[in-house]
Amino acid sequence: MDMTLWNLFEILGTGAFAASGALMGIRKRFDFFGVLMLALITAVGGGILRDGLMGNLPPLALRFPRYSLLALVTAAAVFLSPRPVQRLERLIQVLDAVGLGAFTAGGGLLAIQRGFGEPFMVVAFGLLTGVGGGILRDVLAGEPPLVFRREIYALASIAGALLLLPLNRRMGVEAALYACFALVVSLRLFCVLRGIHLPVARKG
Repeated sequence: MDMTLWNLFEILGTGAFAASGALMGIRKRFDFFGVLMLALITAVGGGILRDGLMGNLPPLALRFPRYSLLALVTAAAVFLSPRPVQRLERLIQVLDAVGLGAFTAGGGLLAIQRGFGEPFMVVAFGLLTGVGGGILRDVLAGEPPLVFRREIYALASIAGALLLLPLNRRMGVEAALYACFALVVSLRLFCVLRGIHLPVARKG
């Protein structure tokens, strides 16, 4: 597998997740430490939750802290100069989709490798890795989580994770990873560009 390319996807996604957490903290008037922590939780919180549920302890984000450090550096840069980042909203959405795809695929594959090979568990761990940090970000910031507000976000993660198990069995790890990644990213960006949302219930 071309891990250099895959690591690039993870780096871009981590930076985008961290930037979204930092911007949320700035909007909520958090101090410097608060912005750093919100960015860190957004970037690696889903993976920490996943590892805790798997019994994969200490979590990978603590054993191999390069992505945690990347999130902190990104958050500090956004805190010091938020306006240029805010003007790159569309780029951040693209990179966020890249992160969602990479983390969904990576989380689901880790579940398979650690013996949690039932389809529901593969999807659950892939989904948790992809969206868990964003949910924690929104809850800590006092916002309704994005994944509960019409956005085709969690569903894109689920759709990609569903491919992992059958493709891993038939075509191997690399094909499964990239197919999951490609489906999540393309579905998420297609819905953003076309303004496609889930329906919401009517009041009364």
